[in-house]
Amino acid sequence: MTDMRSEYAKTLVDLGKKNPSIVVLGADTTDSLKTSAFGKEFPNRFFNVGIAEGNLVSLSAGLAVSGKTAFASTYAIFLPGRAVDQIRNGIAYPSPPGKKGLNVKLVASHAGLSVGPDGGSHQQIEDIAIMRAIPNFRVFVPADTFAVTKLTQLMANEYGPFYMRMARSKTPVIHSASQEFQTGKGITVREGTDCTIAACGITVRMALEAAESLQNEGISCRVLDMFSVKPIDSDILEKAARETGCIVTCEEHNIYGGMGSAVTEAVSELYPVPIKRIGAQDMFGESARDNEVPLLLEKHGITSFNMIRQVKELRSKL
Repeated sequence: MTDMRSEYAKTLVDLGKKNPSIVVLGADTTDSLKTSAFGKEFPNRFFNVGIAEGNLVSLSAGLAVSGKTAFASTYAIFLPGRAVDQIRNGIAYPSPPGKKGLNVKLVASHAGLSVGPDGGSHQQIEDIAIMRAIPNFRVFVPADTFAVTKLTQLMANEYGPFYMRMARSKTPVIHSASQEFQTGKGITVREGTDCTIAACGITVRMALEAAESLQNEGISCRVLDMFSVKPIDSDILEKAARETGCIVTCEEHNIYGGMGSAVTEAVSELYPVPIKRIGAQDMFGESARDNEVPLLLEKHGITSFNMIRQVKELRSKL
């Protein structure tokens, strides 16, 4: 089990040593997100603005206009939760000649229901929908620490605004150090011919567990890591639709507007097949101690068992 926040902070320090234009900003959560490590290494390139998320975004935009590559981080419920106006009008809308938006990378932790004890008021299940609807932004949801490292490096090297959401809880390793990540490209983490499960974030591991169980029952299930929610990989989805005939999506997000919606939109235009979206069923979360988080996810159907059930149900209708 590995920690996304620690890997993110470590990657920022490594990038900071190579690129003096990188600056890191936080909003009173820099110890929790581990980004204070960057501040210890580069105190003149680190800014903790306090509990002022709108200011966090606006300051990041100003630094980007000044030629910096700005990484701004806090909890997902606060970013974009409290600062969508500044994100839209301060980062996405201003566009230098020949470019789209400003060079700001918004990286949020504590996303989804697995935040746990903080309850529904702090369990951000709308952020993917918000950020994918804002022009010029690209949206990532990494499944493990290898993905966090590679995507942080990618964002640092590619101009423009990005949003990446990380989980609070520690996560198992899904990918290898050699796995390549590209904007707008999904990853086939398991081949299959009878159905496809498209997942992102912590649900990728669940999807692999579901596929393993289905294999024992003679059902060959493909698993896709759709870490790039925007832009979505239409090619890999069309191929999956044509070759497997049905798709189940699963995410730690409201079923409206999230990765499942993005998959459904793409497939419906290219090669329509039956799709079932698993996620929060348009309802808020609730407080759950760390050992109770699996029960909370189960309440919303975000489990490998439910994926198995939905795959069988879809296949029964083909």
